[in-house]
Amino acid sequence: MCGIIGILGKNEVAPQLVEALRRLEYRGYDSAGIATVDGTTLDRRRAVGKLVNLSDVLVHDPLRGKIGIGHTRWATHGAATTLNAHPHRAGRVAVVHNGIIENFRELREELAADGYAPESQTDTEVVALLAARAMDRGASPRDAAFSTIDRLEGAFALAFLFDGEGDMMIGARKGSPLAVGHGEGEMFLGSDAIALAPFTNRITYLEEGDRVILTREGAEITDASGRRANRSLARIDVGATQIDKGGFRHFMAKEIAEQPAVLADALARYVPGGKLDMPLDFSGVERLTLVACGTAHYACHVAKYWFEQIARLPVEIDIASEFRYRDPVLTDRQWAIFVSQSGETADTLAALRHAAEKVGKTVAVVNVPTSSIAREVDVALPILAGVEVGVASTKAFSCQLLVLLMMALKAAHDRGIMNDAALQAHLDDLRALPGLMNQAMTTADPIRGLADDLAEAQDILFLGRGPIYPLALEGALKLKELSYIHAEGYASGELKHGPIALIDAHVPVIVLAPRDALFDKTVSNMQEVMARHGRVLLISDETGLREAGQDCWRTIRMPEVPSILAPLLYAVPAQLLAYHTAVAKGTDVDQPRNLAKSVTVE
Repeated sequence: MCGIIGILGKNEVAPQLVEALRRLEYRGYDSAGIATVDGTTLDRRRAVGKLVNLSDVLVHDPLRGKIGIGHTRWATHGAATTLNAHPHRAGRVAVVHNGIIENFRELREELAADGYAPESQTDTEVVALLAARAMDRGASPRDAAFSTIDRLEGAFALAFLFDGEGDMMIGARKGSPLAVGHGEGEMFLGSDAIALAPFTNRITYLEEGDRVILTREGAEITDASGRRANRSLARIDVGATQIDKGGFRHFMAKEIAEQPAVLADALARYVPGGKLDMPLDFSGVERLTLVACGTAHYACHVAKYWFEQIARLPVEIDIASEFRYRDPVLTDRQWAIFVSQSGETADTLAALRHAAEKVGKTVAVVNVPTSSIAREVDVALPILAGVEVGVASTKAFSCQLLVLLMMALKAAHDRGIMNDAALQAHLDDLRALPGLMNQAMTTADPIRGLADDLAEAQDILFLGRGPIYPLALEGALKLKELSYIHAEGYASGELKHGPIALIDAHVPVIVLAPRDALFDKTVSNMQEVMARHGRVLLISDETGLREAGQDCWRTIRMPEVPSILAPLLYAVPAQLLAYHTAVAKGTDVDQPRNLAKSVTVE
């Protein structure tokens, strides 16, 4: 992984390939490369690091040609080196690949025995070597590519380019997303619509097992069984794929600031005219299973409190990568809900496929309504966060929380736990959320003022209780992702069961504590920290700070908020703490090291 682009164009494609890869930078990557065919000659250029390094290579050693493929790589097999960068070439074939070839070791041994030795450490190179061997034995490019694909086990999105073929490109999709873009006398291939948006608004999403032969005249798609397949043509909103910082220093800062607006958009979608409107009926459901990864998994943690406390509906939460392997007991009286920003997260998609035939209904909470997860569930609920470029999720997390909260309210009403008047009162509270979120944004200045101190810390703890406990987990994750400072989130009551041993005068402890029913207990745990000379940063509302903030190292004042909405609001200071600490440390905020935005490998 991580980003693929292919162009059969009318003009020189090298600049277009690089610009398209630039639009995929948000996914995270550590090397990049392109290959083109000029007349009958296949050639490539690769570089480690940012795309500017590849651009420098192309200035000194340009590539010509009107057909080409490009790739940004996030290292899986083999370090980030030029030899391991894509495209990989063997003989007359060049290949780019997202995913993991699980049987590459056996294939590599087989190829080496035939004299086809790899020069890289990657799994991808065996794809090029297999195709090259097939062509050396007389196979056509099409047959070579298809026979190669038949040998592969694992997940992949592939694009093949061939020496001497200036009007043909072959793609294949199994487990990793791939889309075809349609132009006028031009065709395109990409790992997502964002890469294709500058060239066309007409997109065909390949389905699982599909293969495609592209020429400038169009696309011939076959399904996993080899039959011709007619896939629908979608028109994308090009404006919705625009990527710019809008005057902000970083995409993450922009996306934090966009949260009031995108929450308002989601409310307009699901609470039109002040009435809750969701295509779900929870009346016969006995249990929910919520499945996700990373930040989305912490959104599920919060939702568990909501579903159980508001709707009295039992909930299990699963990390997607563990879900299948614990062989969960699933019945047709329960629903499975899958939460993913991209809708392409490989572990979450695999979990969906494991559960699909065993549960009563599958539901997706996703940001990309055309994604694989959205297309494969029974009901997809878009979160309407818009394009999120920063690797560390912010506005998508808030929108996930909002949609999950509205689902919990719907469940409570459908199950007779909540009457019309109570539901309407909660919906009225929700209408105030964008304004409250704007107030929460004012914490940016005081947080910026203490970021230099936090940036000096080696370890930081986050504490919270009840539905704020998952916010402590999320705050710690954000800080780790962006600043590379070791941070952990704990339920406040667990402090004395081990983590308190870490407390000394050098360990900041960030306490997320709205003045709610659990506030006094959280304050008691906070006092235990201060008794051991820990530096407490208390984040609470005016009442909470007045009651408990006097002896704290620092305090941050939040607006008062109905307790049901507190997790949404307290996400903001958690995000801002991570952002400003990372800025103070000078790390790459939008593209933290070793991380990718869309994780399409298991």
